[in-house]
Amino acid sequence: MKKLAGVVTACLLFFILTACGAQEDSGQEDNSTAESSETVVIKAMNWQFDKEEYAAGAGDVTVELKNEEGNHGIVIVGADNGSDLVISGSDSKTVTLEPGEYEIQCNIPCGPGHEEMVSTLVVS
Repeated sequence: MKKLAGVVTACLLFFILTACGAQEDSGQEDNSTAESSETVVIKAMNWQFDKEEYAAGAGDVTVELKNEEGNHGIVIVGADNGSDLVISGSDSKTVTLEPGEYEIQCNIPCGPGHEEMVSTLVVS
């Protein structure tokens, strides 16, 4: 009887540890999915972005800001479930985007052309 209780306890412990490991693996799969999500690269130079319009599909999108010249940050107005998505410096963030058009603005005063530093993100 004691042997049976020991075997049952060992089996339960094995299943519990296996279940915890499966959850960790599941998290890793989610990360690889996020890594393989669409990426929009926005390059910022003094007083302009490299494109007037960027395009992305609806769903998980990684927005990456690259400062090519000067120091910039961006705000994508309303892109984060109705809130502004803010990226500072050369960084990236992953966000779930709904279809629509979003205004991209430089949010770090970068000189005399700062006010005109605007672009559009079109999500379909």
